[in-house]
Amino acid sequence: MLRLGERVIVIGDSLEQNLPIGGYGYIIAYDRNNDNIFDYVIRVPKDNKHYYVPAIDIELEEVLLHEEAARVEKEALIDFALATKNEELFRRVMNGDASPEPEKERDKEVQSREEFIKQIGLKAWI
Repeated sequence: MLRLGERVIVIGDSLEQNLPIGGYGYIIAYDRNNDNIFDYVIRVPKDNKHYYVPAIDIELEEVLLHEEAARVEKEALIDFALATKNEELFRRVMNGDASPEPEKERDKEVQSREEFIKQIGLKAWI
């Protein structure tokens, strides 16, 4: 549940209320009535209006900014991989494996049998 006073962006108009899609607003109230579909009341300063909206029609501004930054970063990595002809980086970015954890697992030392049994015993005890 979003907090009062948070800045949100209107991302949809599922009930066709002529909401300003792409515009911002502030949450000014919760609609706690169980008989209707609306979750929040938002104030859109540009229109100087209050709107009753369901939760699926709005999103926090910070969340949208993080998603956009991740998208731009992924596109930049793809462009770099194509420009440098780095096939491994391209495949990692396209498959969503951005972390180099498989390389760390390959570099692990081989444990002796006694150390392995000791670790299993400790984990089983916990």
